[in-house]
Amino acid sequence: MLREQVINSIKNEKLIVIVRGVEKEKLIPLAEAMYDGGIRLLEITYSADGKISDEETAENIKMLSAHFEGRMFIGAGTVLSEKQVELTKNAGGKFIISPDTNGDVIKKTRELGMVSMPGALTPSEVQAAHSCGADFVKLFPVCSLGAEYVKAIKAPLSHIDMLAVGGVHEGNMAEYLKAGVSGFGIGSNIIDKKALAEGNYEAITNLAKKFVSAVKGE
Repeated sequence: MLREQVINSIKNEKLIVIVRGVEKEKLIPLAEAMYDGGIRLLEITYSADGKISDEETAENIKMLSAHFEGRMFIGAGTVLSEKQVELTKNAGGKFIISPDTNGDVIKKTRELGMVSMPGALTPSEVQAAHSCGADFVKLFPVCSLGAEYVKAIKAPLSHIDMLAVGGVHEGNMAEYLKAGVSGFGIGSNIIDKKALAEGNYEAITNLAKKFVSAVKGE
């Protein structure tokens, strides 16, 4: 079952790269550079401020899903509505990530056979997300509270798979893994904006390799 494959990939690979505000023509070269660096899961974010239409974002997800079919799982981030869930499904996206816990979004994601990763921070929010059917709960913004908080929250909620998102870099991943997270969402720390602007995709691949090595404890 494809859903199970995506869940297993997240648990095994432990890294989802967050791609936000990148021009369409740079998406495939960027994603190829990430793939060459060992990344197998990529999230394209919807634009909460409406500067990029949901339909345009869905087209980007469709383009990447078709290009990387069988090689990389593509999903959507900053998903705030059921409509965005449906657009993602129709575009070939495999997972849904949100900054918040919205029961309707979680249920629609599961109904359409995709993997659900809503955002939460407090124990009540984490458990509420899990109760609605979340496959993973994204602790966001985790950097505000750190690995000690993750360890404390995992103790009574050990049955829930959690992802650390927000301020994660190759230097602090080991402590989050030790605290019990199942994986990470990483954005600006892995996508070097200067390298991207210059078209230096080799530098992007090398940075991806560093993160992949860090998550494997190498």
